[in-house]
Formats: sequence, C-alpha cells, structure tokens
Amino acid sequence: MKILFVTPECAPMVKTGGLGDVSAALPRALAQRGCDVAILMPAYGEMRVEGTLAATLTLPAEGRWPAAQLLHVVPADGPPLFLLSCPALYGSAATPYSNPGDADGHLHGHSQALRFGLLAQVAARIGSRDTPCGWQADVVHANDWPCGLAPLYLHQRREAGDATAARSVMTIHNLAFQGVFPMDAADMLGIHPVHRGIEGVEYWGQLSMLKAGLQFADAITTVSPTYAREIQEPELGFGLDGVLRARADRLHGLINGIDTAVWNPRTDPLIHAAYGPDDLGPKAVNRAALRRHCGLADSDGPLFGFVGRLTSQKGLDLVLQGSAHLLSQGGQLVVLGKGDPDLEQAVWALALAHPRQVYASVAFDETLAHRIEAGADCFLMPSRFEPCGLNQMYSLAYGTPPLVTPTGGLADTVTDADAARAEGTGFVMDAVTQSAYEAALDRVFSAWEDRPGWQRLQQRGMLRDHGWESAARPYVSLYQALIEG
Repeated sequence: MKILFVTPECAPMVKTGGLGDVSAALPRALAQRGCDVAILMPAYGEMRVEGTLAATLTLPAEGRWPAAQLLHVVPADGPPLFLLSCPALYGSAATPYSNPGDADGHLHGHSQALRFGLLAQVAARIGSRDTPCGWQADVVHANDWPCGLAPLYLHQRREAGDATAARSVMTIHNLAFQGVFPMDAADMLGIHPVHRGIEGVEYWGQLSMLKAGLQFADAITTVSPTYAREIQEPELGFGLDGVLRARADRLHGLINGIDTAVWNPRTDPLIHAAYGPDDLGPKAVNRAALRRHCGLADSDGPLFGFVGRLTSQKGLDLVLQGSAHLLSQGGQLVVLGKGDPDLEQAVWALALAHPRQVYASVAFDETLAHRIEAGADCFLMPSRFEPCGLNQMYSLAYGTPPLVTPTGGLADTVTDADAARAEGTGFVMDAVTQSAYEAALDRVFSAWEDRPGWQRLQQRGMLRDHGWESAARPYVSLYQALIEG
C-alpha cells in the first residue's frame, strides 16, 4: 500500500507539539509493517533537513496556486520526504503557523488559507492519476486542519472522473483548532460552489478546513477511543459534534504510541543515568542531577514535574493554585513550557517565591524535558481535555507515575493506583476540579511513603507496551479496508 502522510510539522525538523512527534514515528512504524510510505510537508524557511536530495520537481503556477517545487529527499533513516517549497508562503516561516514578516508574527486570512490550501492541493495531486512525482498514493492520510482540504480535493477529483483518486483518512489531533477563514477564500482555494454549504465547508458563515476534512474523508480517526466519544458531545465538540455524530460510522479512536527509539530510559542519551524496570536504582541519579540543575534543595519528598503548554487546558491553573498544598507536604515542583503570558508570569512568580522548592523554565527545551521525565517522581498532567497526550506515556515509560484527569487519552492509558491496585499505573482524579486535584496529590504523598509499593507502581507503568510497533497495526487495517472497499 502506498500511503502519503500529510502534515504541517514533523520532528525533528519542525515541532510545536505532539503532532510533530506522531508525524515522525507513525510513518516509520507503518514502513516497518510493510507500507510504502512518504511524508509530505512544507519546506519552511531555515528548516534543517538531513538526507539526500533525490529529485526536484517543478510545480508551475496554476490559477491562483503559486509556482512551487517538490523536493524529494531520502533521509538516512525513515520514510522518504516530499518537501513543498514555495518561498512566498513558507520561506520566512518561523513555525508552521506563524510568519515573522507580519507585524504580530502571524499570517492572516487568505495568506494563511493559501499556505495550507496549497499543501492539501499537492497532496491530492500525489493521490491522483496526474501525480507530479511518478508515485501515486493509494491513501492520503491528512492530519489536523492544515491538511483538511485534501479529502475534499480528492472528492472533487473523483467527481471530475478520476476513478483512481486515493482514499482519504482525516486524523483529528485536537478538535479545538479548526482552520476557520472567510468564505470568500473559497474561490481562491478552488472549492466548488456545491461544497460551500452546511453539508460542506460552511461553518457559521465561514469556511472551516477541518470541517472539510470531516465531511469528505473516507475515514476519520482521532487519537484515543475516549476522545472519539467525547467529541461527539457539545462540551468537547467545539461546534462540530453534530458533524461527528452524523459520521460516527466512519470515526475511529486509535490510541497514539510513543517513539521508543527516542523515549526509552535504557538508551536515552539525554539523561544522566540509564535504567529500566528491572534496575530502578539509577533513577535516583537522574533525580539528584535534576535537583542540582534546578537549584532545588535535597529532599526525601517527591519531586513533581510538569512539561507542556502553560494553559488552562493543560490544568496549569490547578497546579498553581494547588502549589501551597504540594509544597506544605514536602514536595518540590519543576515546570517547563510556554503558553499564556499570565500563566507564564504566575509560574515565574512561584519559582521566585520558593527558589529551593520550585523551578521554572519558560521555554521549549527537549533535553530538559527528557531529564524531567527521568528525574521526577510524579508527572502532573491534570488536563481539562486531552485528545491523547504523549507525556503521560513518556512518564509511564520512565517510571514516573502520572497524575491525570479522566479524559481522552489519559483515561485510556493510565490506570488508577487505588481503583485497581494490582494494575494501577498512576493517579486519576475523580473530576476536573481543584479539590479533586489536591485529593489526588494527597494520594501521591500517601503512596510515596510505601517505597516498595511505589516501586511496583513504577514497574507496572514501565512494562506497558506504548510503542508505535503495536499502535500502528490498526492504521494498517484501516488503510486495507478503505482500499478493498
């Protein structure tokens, strides 16, 4: 099967969150399972790429689509890349979603729509009989709103008579981001008038790229079974719950995996001491090194870690409001991430007020993220919603039991230590409230006092299989069903 994996970001070249990690790991796992996979993404300005340039294909200007090039790159490790080069749209981009040339760092309206419309249009061409690269995909796998028009463009090609056009899969990594633009961009984007209504791309009078993908994809996936159920309800449906209920027969909740070549405490080159479930002693070396780096006092109490966007979605406000409860019991806290300016300032203020108990780094720092997973005793992830989440799985793999809410992928990957003592791997809050968070903290401190029991808790999490080797299997089955159907 020829699978084109279309994404706005892919680690390590460009990464703003979990999608970047998934885009690096899932295609590699699919290739290992026998799929012929290629990754399509933009060639952003100053993006570093390691590999051999096999071909440069010219894509002439067509209608309102600007001229571009398709760079075929063969990396030393992993599937081949098709990098879409168009300096007018991607050349000066600092991230997939921003442009330092604009006054506030963001592309707006038609410019941003054209940026990702072109990506989707090229994806559809590679999945069609007029593919520009001599390789036609059987399935185009589009990820999140920047790729959402690809299923629509493939649908339009089939309507125009191309019976060979690829099947399409639309994956929702976070429904909260939908790619909404003025409807007058539809002409520029080549969306046929018949598809501009409520049964197509129309969303409250505007155009939603994500809705386009949901309406026209042959299959829809999201990144955990619980999240697939949650987004069909108004609370977490972000206005698209009706569309998802209507297409529930095509909606699949497939849990993400983690890249065990990158996130593995036995082989991780970024941590101070390697360890595994059969040899947890060196974790203490990582804890001590993390305390030294952060300037924290030596302590017998648990060290808590938080890595992620500093937003209320991630529950950072619960962590901040509960900090006195945590610190009063002898706990320490390390926070890493960027996000809402008010929460960034609050994190700084907490660290300045308690320099020997709290450390904050308002940044993206991959090395420190690994060292927090290895050195912390408990990982805090009290998210208000979490489509899948990767950090809780990193934490389980690193013997750092997570404290989580009962939502999305957190509910699917973490088993509560009290509710299922023989199978527990972490601490699941009863609800998403301040009192429930602090009650879960109390359970962490209580469990910490039983060191043999704590070690068994660590080992259960580390022995779980969270790798992409098994997580990729249902994707392969889904692709097969689409092609054969």
